[in-house]
Amino acid sequence: MSRTEHVLSHRTALLLFAVVVAMWGSNWVVTKTLVESVSPLWTVAIRSTIATVALLVLLLVRGQLIWPRRGDVPVILAVAILHMGAFSTLTAFGLQFVPVGRSIVLGYTTALWVAPAAWLFLGEPMTRRRLAGIGLGLTGLATMFNPLAFDWGDRSALIGNGLLLLAALCWAANILYVRAHNWVSTPLQLIFWQALLATALLSTLALSIEGVPNVVWTLDLAGWFLYAGIGGTALAHWAMVTVNRSLPAVTTSLGLLATPVAGVAFSAIFLGEPVGASLIVAMTMILGGIAIGSIPRGLARSCPPKSGQDRASR
Repeated sequence: MSRTEHVLSHRTALLLFAVVVAMWGSNWVVTKTLVESVSPLWTVAIRSTIATVALLVLLLVRGQLIWPRRGDVPVILAVAILHMGAFSTLTAFGLQFVPVGRSIVLGYTTALWVAPAAWLFLGEPMTRRRLAGIGLGLTGLATMFNPLAFDWGDRSALIGNGLLLLAALCWAANILYVRAHNWVSTPLQLIFWQALLATALLSTLALSIEGVPNVVWTLDLAGWFLYAGIGGTALAHWAMVTVNRSLPAVTTSLGLLATPVAGVAFSAIFLGEPVGASLIVAMTMILGGIAIGSIPRGLARSCPPKSGQDRASR
């Protein structure tokens, strides 16, 4: 750990963690609001630009801005393309067709795909707990897509749900690579370069497909973009790295499951989206499956992760 980094007290870390969960949960609602006024590609490109500038300022203030080492170039590419690029774009498009509550639950099925893929590609053991967790999570997913209740004739709904599941798979692929990567620099030191590359890719894609953005700027719209870019992206990622250094991995793994719950609550409060029994049952089963499959048996106290193992999940 470098001299500029320190471990927070347990109480402060928990408070910061709660703020992160709230910001990430509300960020889905904000993104839903943004894509109603700005095209999805330009929404994620503008948000990424704001986040990149905020991260540059943050790292300069903390004295942690570095040139990336050659060994970390692959992970910069992976995070920028798969997570900051593909995941963000696909969820933005999906939110045009799918309510926030359902969207965030689908997005958080990521962990269900990570477990079998880690067994297949990384040689991680497939324990009974993981199998049980995957089974419970997939049952929850099947509950959400009840063939008798789902409107298969709604093309928009099919596209939206498909995009969100594809986004979850992209995030899962990113997690797998991050697990396998041999870190040279810390994730916090690399996040600016990841955001910068993602911004360049997203802006180029948006400009080539949609041309110059025709955005009718208002104070509200600018405020939502600033919140999404600075609070929901840049500061939340920095805070999560800090939290990962200060709390046991078990605590953060379980705590992150509160993010979709917060997102569903925010969507109901601020967007008036109904929260039906089927969504609650499906969410409980999916998150329960993730908890069972990802939390080690016997919750022994674990040390904060080393710098190369920090994760900035969202």
